[in-house]
This record gives sequence, C-alpha cells and structure tokens, in this order.
Amino acid sequence: MAAGGLKMLQNMLEQLPASERKIAQFILENPQSVLNSTVNEIGAQAKTSGAAVIRLCKSLGLNGFQDLKVRIAGDMVKPAEQGYRDIEPGESYFSIVQKTTSNSIQSIRDSAEIINYEELERAVQILLPAENVHFFGIGASNIIAKDAQQKFLRIQKNATAFTDTHLVATLIANAKEDDVVFAISHSGETAEVVKVISLAKERGVKTISLTKYGQSSVASLADIKLFTSYAGEAAFRSAATSSRLAQLYMMDILFLSMATVQYEQTIHAIDQTRDAIRFIKERS
Repeated sequence: MAAGGLKMLQNMLEQLPASERKIAQFILENPQSVLNSTVNEIGAQAKTSGAAVIRLCKSLGLNGFQDLKVRIAGDMVKPAEQGYRDIEPGESYFSIVQKTTSNSIQSIRDSAEIINYEELERAVQILLPAENVHFFGIGASNIIAKDAQQKFLRIQKNATAFTDTHLVATLIANAKEDDVVFAISHSGETAEVVKVISLAKERGVKTISLTKYGQSSVASLADIKLFTSYAGEAAFRSAATSSRLAQLYMMDILFLSMATVQYEQTIHAIDQTRDAIRFIKERS
C-alpha cells in the first residue's frame, strides 16, 4: 500500500508558500480527518481554499488530492516509527550500534515511501540508451557518483565520476545526443553542482538529479528528479550517514531497474567482469 504522504509534508513544510503551509500543518495535526474530506472541506478547515490544496499536491509532486489521501491512509496503518536518534557524550558502543542501525533503516524506509515511480521509469528510459553517463557530486556525494560509475561500467555503460568542474564542463561541451548528466547533491544547493547542471541545461544535455526531497536549485534544473528523504532531526553525523546510505539505496534501485529491463545482457556483462577480476586475482 502506498504511504509517505505525512513524510512528504514534513520534509516540505518550511519550503511551502503560506497558504499551502497552513494546509500541510493542518493535515499533519489532523491526518485522520483528511481521509473522509473533500478538497474544499480541507481548504475550509485549514482556513484557506480548495485551490491551495490542489497547489499543495502539485508542490509535493503528487497526482492530485486522491494520491495524497491514499498515501496518508497508508501512513495511518504503519507501525509507529522510532525516528532518528543522535549519539550523546559517552555513548556506549552497543547503543551506537543500535542507533546507527535504526537510523539507517529509517532513512531507507522513508526514501522508499517518497519514490515517484513515473520519474524512476523516465530515468531508466533515458539511461538505457545513453552513450555516456556523467555522474557529478562534490564531497560525500562524489562517493555516490563513484559507486554509480562502478556499477554502470560493469554493465558496459560508459560512465564518468570526476570532481574537477572544468573537466566535467569539457565533457558537457562535447556531449553526444544520448549522453546524460547525473547531478548528485543532498542539499540540492551545492554551488559546483548547480553550475554543472545549469551548463548541461544550456547545452541541451539530458539531466537527472538526486537530492533530498523538496524544492532546490539542482532539482529545479533537472529534467528528471529523484529524491531521498530528509533526516532533519539528528544534528550530529548520524544524519549525514543516513542520507548517504539513502543515496546509495536509490542508486541500487536505479541500477536494478535498468538490469531487469535488459536482464540477459546485464547477466552476461556481469559474468564477463567477474571472470576478468578472477583472472587478475589468479595471476597476482
């Protein structure tokens, strides 16, 4: 059953215009009331309008009010979430293990709930015929880019993952018709990533973004937008760790979604790479 409506509202709350924020706040405080209400009834109860409810659904990237209701209904039958927990001074090793595990699982579950399957399918459809895929991220996001590059190379898909913006600009300047620029930035506001995806858009190169859920400069410029959930509750490194795992999780989903479309070709390519690596190991 679809879920994630409440998580979407929580993640987007501070970014919404005033009228939409009032509705989002009302729904978060009264989720049960949404299930049996119309658009106009929700607008009236939130002291705004039905039109603002429709705009809110659009801001969330949903297919209308019914989509939001279905997701909230799914939220209502889920087990209670433990939430993100940060470490404290003098934390025991056992407690650190438990909190890190809990945060990681929570981040993946939250990200699964906000996946837009239409955007996921669109991403697969432009990546499959792509001649080159240029992954780009700075700092921790470059770790995600390099992981994605390694996966794509294993299935005979040309891929790059450079951090030098001048080099990436050169690749974009010489990009072919089916090339794709894949921009990765958790905040969606990393200056170098914004510049690179802006250049790609200027040159007419296809673009995909992977950012935290919500409005951002990177996502607004991308042709296709993929998101991970935003873990804003934990102030220490546990939040950054969870977001990185969620990004890796989304890349795995993308990779496997591509693999299932061209299953036999993917299996053959992976077998070849496995044989090549075995050859190197046996000769070392």
